[in-house]
Amino acid sequence: MPLREFRCTQCGEKFEELVRNGTQVSCPKCSSGKVERLISSFGFKSAGQSSTASGGCASCSGGHCSTCH
Repeated sequence: MPLREFRCTQCGEKFEELVRNGTQVSCPKCSSGKVERLISSFGFKSAGQSSTASGGCASCSGGHCSTCH
């Protein structure tokens, strides 16, 4: 079962859910079935790139701390 990320279109809650084919996903906060699947960010390494998808350093992953280059 893959772990997927979702966002509720009713209340904006972001959450993860283990889903199988045909599973109906609902928001854990407001119980709405109106959710959209998000594209998950993940770490990767590519020549000349940093090791995180967001481009930050290893300590913050966001590029906003004082140790980032």
